[in-house]
Amino acid sequence: MPIMKAWSRRPRVFWVIGAVIVIILLALAIFGLMATQAAGQQPFPYSHKSHVEKGIPCIYCHSGAYRGQSAGLPTKAKCQGCHQNINPDTPLAQQWQDYAKTHEKIEWVPVALMPDYVYFSHQPHLNAGLDCVNCHGEVGEMTTAEPQKYWNMGWCLECHKTMAPDKFVQLSDCATCHK
Repeated sequence: MPIMKAWSRRPRVFWVIGAVIVIILLALAIFGLMATQAAGQQPFPYSHKSHVEKGIPCIYCHSGAYRGQSAGLPTKAKCQGCHQNINPDTPLAQQWQDYAKTHEKIEWVPVALMPDYVYFSHQPHLNAGLDCVNCHGEVGEMTTAEPQKYWNMGWCLECHKTMAPDKFVQLSDCATCHK
């Protein structure tokens, strides 16, 4: 009889060990997801807010949106095209002038990244009349641009279904976004 009691307890031990392993794996997955969704440290404390308030369109600095998969990040020459002609009227503008004098180029850390298996082009979205805030959020209100936590296939499909119901069959075809 004592042998039977030992065997009857064993499944509980395995269940507890299994539950602990599952909890650890879930915690690691959540941590990994949060780490990949966190905004990286930028080389310069850039603020979109002041540029948005001045009415500078996103496409001016991110002109690649009309040409390719990536909207691109502005170069030092692009920034200096404006900033060399204005007085640094704020501490941040003065900080930019100092940064520009001492650095060869800007090593911006991309914030809006898609996995390698996703093909995304800004061009059809711009042609459809979408504004950058539709996907990127109110960047002009953010201290630093942040990755949007809702970006996933379900979110894209829901937008396609809502915004272009007449083209939903084409836009929901896997090959449209996964090349």
